[in-house]
Amino acid sequence: MQPYPGLLIAAARRRIKQAVLARIADRQLTAQQFWTIVAVDEHPGISQAEIASRVRSDAPTVSRALASLLARGLVRADPDPDDRRRTCVVLTAAGKRLARQLTPVASEIREAVVDGMTPAEIATLTAALQRIVDNLDRLAERTPAREARTS
Repeated sequence: MQPYPGLLIAAARRRIKQAVLARIADRQLTAQQFWTIVAVDEHPGISQAEIASRVRSDAPTVSRALASLLARGLVRADPDPDDRRRTCVVLTAAGKRLARQLTPVASEIREAVVDGMTPAEIATLTAALQRIVDNLDRLAERTPAREARTS
């Protein structure tokens, strides 16, 4: 019997999170904060919405991660000179030092996820996962708000 894809996706997500947390246990970071720092390091000046998109998370979760990182002095949110509604998130000096330590961990995790896969397999997997996300987004749009709250 073939395993249900949703359960495999959930298991993969848990394993990725466990791998991250095992490698950053001494850093006092959540997995979300880890990936947020990595995203800001890779894209200095990124907005909160762009972080949410890159780490595939919702706005409230990213907001909490950023609030914690701001309080710890690891990131700073600067007003965007071109758009008053947008803030640009950048690493502080302490955040940059931490990011230098976290970047190899992110690379190790990313490489482990696709280890042994061909570029074609990675492309197929990526397309399939994107289709699943899109399917679930469409499902969420069809779900009446009242039913979503009671589930």
